[in-house]
Amino acid sequence: MTSSFLPPINFKDIVTTYKSGARGDVYDALVQPLHEELYRKQTFAFVDTLSWGQELILTYDYLQIQANQGGFIQFIHNGYVGLLPTMIEQFYKLGAAEMALVLDDVLKVYVLNKKILDDAQSVEDFARLYDELKEFEILDERYISLNEPTTRLLLNYAMEHLEEFGTDTNNTTNNN
Repeated sequence: MTSSFLPPINFKDIVTTYKSGARGDVYDALVQPLHEELYRKQTFAFVDTLSWGQELILTYDYLQIQANQGGFIQFIHNGYVGLLPTMIEQFYKLGAAEMALVLDDVLKVYVLNKKILDDAQSVEDFARLYDELKEFEILDERYISLNEPTTRLLLNYAMEHLEEFGTDTNNTTNNN
């Protein structure tokens, strides 16, 4: 699917930044306009209008923000578990099968423990989840070990398909 939202991006600057090794800057330049538009629209329905690459980088960024702070328990507790099925499919498409398997396992553990996860309302209940659901510790560790190579794969895809992430402010074609 092509995106209905293509923010202006200076492809030449993105390529130069990528080649310089500042991959985090490239990642931020691609994902930030998506976050801003999502915030402006105030509805996750916006995600359905994105290309699969845009959707993956945006949803994976949500995963990173949550999981890097409080693991998958925080990701689930903050209501993002619904992003997993599509993300799993997209990671397989990207060639990140190991990350897809981790996320699939997270989804399975969630389903098996849905009641306890959904019932945790207070801060104390939430904190107790970390003691009660040790399965997530192993999944958090697997995620952490795969995060960097997965992000690299995602950025490599983005660099090969910049036109999927925005329109070139220089109006030139990207030829990595």
